[in-house]
Amino acid sequence: MKDLILIGGGGHCRSCIDVIECEGKFRILGILDKNLKIGTSVLRYSVIGDDSRIQELAGGGGGVMYFIFTLGKLELANLRKRLFDYLKKCNANISTIVSPLAHVSKYVSLGQGTIVMHHALVNSGAKIGENCIINSKSLVEHDAAVGDNCHVSTAAVINGGVVVGAGSFIGSNSVIVQGAQIPDASFIRCGCVVG
Repeated sequence: MKDLILIGGGGHCRSCIDVIECEGKFRILGILDKNLKIGTSVLRYSVIGDDSRIQELAGGGGGVMYFIFTLGKLELANLRKRLFDYLKKCNANISTIVSPLAHVSKYVSLGQGTIVMHHALVNSGAKIGENCIINSKSLVEHDAAVGDNCHVSTAAVINGGVVVGAGSFIGSNSVIVQGAQIPDASFIRCGCVVG
């Protein structure tokens, strides 16, 4: 089992912990969060510092520690991207997590640092970029492409052949019509139909 550090200790972190425990490939060693006091815990995992510890824990890429982002709030999207780029600069080991309750086709390209949550479905030919959240009960259909640093929220539907630009947020219960092109850094509100 590989050792894992979580970055971000809010509500999304709680959901991620459940996915990580269910997947059973990583042992969570602690959480980094600048807004939580060292020694407090999220569920049963201790806060061991903030993002200033990333370089030390990454060990210049030679360490055995893995990292995953557990920041989910929309206003933290730029922070997720900045810290992800910093992890890569530190040659850190970055995990990719897939819930055993999700279905990700073996014909999918899944980027480093992405987490696929419970009951998500990613169909054949889809491409998911780096550092993405494919949230609970969302659907990414065949041949769709989701760019880096995107959040596909709960129960969102991205239909076949859709292209979602990098840094976009697709809100809960929204539907992206087949073949639609979503520009970079788009914000799709909950329940919208786009196409």
